This record gives sequence, C-alpha cells and structure tokens, in this order.
Amino acid sequence: MFDNVSLQGKVKSGVSCKVAKKMKNLTIKTLVVILGLTVTSSVYAEGDPEKGRELFKICSACHGQNGEGNKDLNAPANGGQNEWYVIRQLKNFRAGIRGADPKDTFGIQMRPMAMSLPDDQAVEDVAAYVATLVAPSPPKTVTGDAEAGKKAFVPCVACHGEKGEGSKSLNAPRLSRQHDWYIVRQLQNFKAGIRGAHPKDIYGTQMRPMAQLLATDEQVNDVAAYISTLE
Repeated sequence: MFDNVSLQGKVKSGVSCKVAKKMKNLTIKTLVVILGLTVTSSVYAEGDPEKGRELFKICSACHGQNGEGNKDLNAPANGGQNEWYVIRQLKNFRAGIRGADPKDTFGIQMRPMAMSLPDDQAVEDVAAYVATLVAPSPPKTVTGDAEAGKKAFVPCVACHGEKGEGSKSLNAPRLSRQHDWYIVRQLQNFKAGIRGAHPKDIYGTQMRPMAQLLATDEQVNDVAAYISTLE
C-alpha cells in the first residue's frame, strides 16, 4: 500500500516535472519570439534624416525642395508634417491602400513614387527628413467663409486640435499650414469614397463619416478657408 502511494507520488512528480519543463521551454520560446519581433520592429524605428535628404531629391521635383508643395503639379505641402503620418501614407501608397481608386488621379500618380523607395527603412528615412523641414505658409486660393468654416470645424477639433496641430494618439495629422485646395480635394475624396474606402485604411475609414458631415461644397470650402488661417 505504502509502496503504491510512493510509486504514485513518483509518477505524479515525474509528470509534474515534465509539464514544468515543457512550460519553461514554451515560455523561453515565447520570449524569444517576442524579443525577435521587438528587434525586427525596432530595425525601422529610427529614420535617418541625412539619408532621407538624398531620397527626398526625387520628391522635391513636385513637392519642392523645402516640401512647400506646388499647386500646378497638384503636390501638397509635406514639409514639417508629422513623421508618423508621412510613414503611414507612404506605406499606404506602396501597399495600394491609397492611390488605387481609378478616380484618384493624383493618388495614382503618387503610388509609383512611393514604390520607388526600396524598403521600409527608406520610408522611415524620408519621413524623418520631411519632419525636419519648416511647415510652409501657403497662399490662400479657396473662396470660402472662414467664420462659417470655424463653426463647421468644431467636430474636427476633437481629433485634429483647435489649431489643426494634429494628434498622434488619435491618429490625426496636422492640417494647419497645408494648401487649402488640397484640403478641399481630400475632403471631397473622402466624401465620394475615393479615399478611405479601402478595408485596410483603418483611419481613412474613420475619416469618411466626418467629411460627410459637410453636406455641401460650400461647407467644404468654408472649412478649408478656416484651416488656412490656422498657424
């Protein structure tokens, strides 16, 4: 009897040791995977502005040497834009999440330019350089009622901020000091489903209903006119 109990105890002890050993191995493997992912993700964590400067030379043909943008070439200002936002948009263009709709004429033109960047590191480098540029003060080209636009902009403040400064935590880019004609185009694109309709465009999808709050072209112009006053 006692021998049986002792034997059972040894068996249980042996099983427990094996289970504990397996759990230990599993934990170690899990940590290795997690650490591996961390190391992999950190490879592109820091962009190099100096390398980005060289890569940006091809971008400057349309966006300008200082990222000031060019209406004649339908190129928005990107100088001083949030680094994380530039990274996201370049990756979206590269992946066909943005610029793939046949009605997005200028987005389609942008896709091959984004795809000319060889890898994610190049994307990070360009974004890091763009972030070092001074945000421009574009001329006002849209006719709109800025006071009416201020009222219509109230729902936008929750994410983009009172001064249109943007918020990384809310995934909202800076709007201030951007060309008013570009603001109009993007709002119209969101409303029409030309932008923000791709199932993988998570934040664009969130933006669509907000743009649709602006029922008329006049309201869109008013908001753009107001945003152009923000610093």
